Amino acid sequence: MDTIESNNYNIYFQNSLSELASFVEKGGYSRFFILTDENTAKYCLPLLRERLGDPDNFDIIEVNAGEESKDIDFCIGVWKMLIDFGADRQSLLINLGGGVISDLGGFAASTFKRGIDFVHVPTTLLSQVDASVGGKTGIDINSIKNIIGTFTQPKAVFIEGEFLKTLPSRQILSGTAEMLKHGLICDAEYWNQLKQSDLTTPADWMVYRSVAIKNAVVLEDPNEKNIRKSLNFGHTIGHAVETYSLINDKDSLSHGEAIAIGMICEAYLSHKKSSLSAEELTEITQVLMNLYPRYNLKTADNTTLIDYMLKDKKNQNGKINCTLLSKIGQFNIDNICTEEELIEGLNYYANL
Repeated sequence: MDTIESNNYNIYFQNSLSELASFVEKGGYSRFFILTDENTAKYCLPLLRERLGDPDNFDIIEVNAGEESKDIDFCIGVWKMLIDFGADRQSLLINLGGGVISDLGGFAASTFKRGIDFVHVPTTLLSQVDASVGGKTGIDINSIKNIIGTFTQPKAVFIEGEFLKTLPSRQILSGTAEMLKHGLICDAEYWNQLKQSDLTTPADWMVYRSVAIKNAVVLEDPNEKNIRKSLNFGHTIGHAVETYSLINDKDSLSHGEAIAIGMICEAYLSHKKSSLSAEELTEITQVLMNLYPRYNLKTADNTTLIDYMLKDKKNQNGKINCTLLSKIGQFNIDNICTEEELIEGLNYYANL
């Protein structure tokens, strides 16, 4: 359980920060930069600097924590800092943080001077099992998630379990939603193991298994032309709910909380359209409702939610496209769902 080989790069699990120090030393980079936010600067950067030996050829670029930083204005700020610090094409960007930092940093690096090397050091469970793996980069525009981005692979990913000890339980559960999704789409045994485990303190094997599942999918379909669409289960409705909450709620939903809602709604659609049994729909609903707080979807504007879904990058010919389940552990991609069906799925959750 030391290393997973991905698309021309390695994902390190054991002694990962020592591996990072060796990677930087051997890379021959002119300079390197660490992109972080105020939370990871406080809780994670000291350990990273200690393992790197605090060399003198790097600079820190810090952005605000939260999804609001994943937009073009903050990205321009990162580009300007790279220019001001004298970054050249032989520079390296180290993305130290959660999914926002992975997505923003990957996009900024992949487009700066037509592309400089970057690596991910994910510090949240969500970024370890999802955002840092697969080569997707992106920023939001008008709160539409990841609408601008590239497929660009990092040079390496360094997963350090020690960082998870700095997270509040809500952030752990946010990442757990993606782990549960991996079981639902690809591995019924993994789903069964997770639902019987203490998910407030995820074990190393869980992180490793989720990364292995996502990596296998990405290796087969790096540019999301086919089976990589399976990873979108729960995300068509979930992203719309997340965007709605971000705009309308003072304490907005985490990514995982929104995706849990999306998975319940899309599990209902799977029962209606894709042969998921009533028993498995009930099982999925109960497991997720027991883990995540109820959100009052009854007050949400379905017309607005549908409008967000219509802007989803996964759509085909202006029609809303969902990944559904045939059964637990088996997915079914490219399901066009009508607005009436999607509202029916939203109402299923709202009336639980």
